[in-house]
Amino acid sequence: MKKTYIIFAGVITMMVSLNSYAQTGNTAKCETKTAAKSKSDPDVKAEQFVAALNLTDTAKASQVKAIITTHLTAVRDWHNNHAYTLVPEGLNPITGKTFTKADRQFIVDSTIPKTVHETLIAGLRQCLNDDQVELILDKYTIGKVAFTMNGYKSIVPDMKPAEEAFILTNLKQAREQAIDYKNVEEISTVFKIYKTKIEDYFNNNGRNWKVMYKTYVDQVLAKKAGDKNAPAADKD
Repeated sequence: MKKTYIIFAGVITMMVSLNSYAQTGNTAKCETKTAAKSKSDPDVKAEQFVAALNLTDTAKASQVKAIITTHLTAVRDWHNNHAYTLVPEGLNPITGKTFTKADRQFIVDSTIPKTVHETLIAGLRQCLNDDQVELILDKYTIGKVAFTMNGYKSIVPDMKPAEEAFILTNLKQAREQAIDYKNVEEISTVFKIYKTKIEDYFNNNGRNWKVMYKTYVDQVLAKKAGDKNAPAADKD
């Protein structure tokens, strides 16, 4: 009887130990998952932005990272804590169409305190030179200034220096405004506002934007058609 009791107690102890081990393992896994940060996490993004600067001064790199992380966190929190429902349903006075959820969220996000933006820019300019600040702003907006400028150069034949200067000025204004929005969709919306200004500029200064754009699209489609119809290269 005593022997049976000892065996039974040993089995119970082993089961408890295994159960405790399993729970410990699950807890460790949960902690690992919690510790892992997504690519959109402000701290992760800030680290990537700063890495592109290749700063040799580690103290300065840490300071710049902290400035960017603070800004990205403020933008994220404002977006997450201010739902689109704060803007009543209604009509867009320009298009006459009902505001979409995205429109309403954009309006809410545009009300973020100006000090959030001003603190970031002031901090960056205190630590970095002009070229470095521009690089950070490009990181925020995934290089939209250069990408959009190249698009205009492809569409507008014989672009004049004054036209290029006007475009670049407006795209940089769009870039700086867009950094205070959380996602790519809203960043694109900001750039669309300034692209409309640029296209109006062409129309008001002797060019027809719709004609230029149609001509460009027709050329692209014709080239694609020509490439498809081109005879295959002879093979040896």
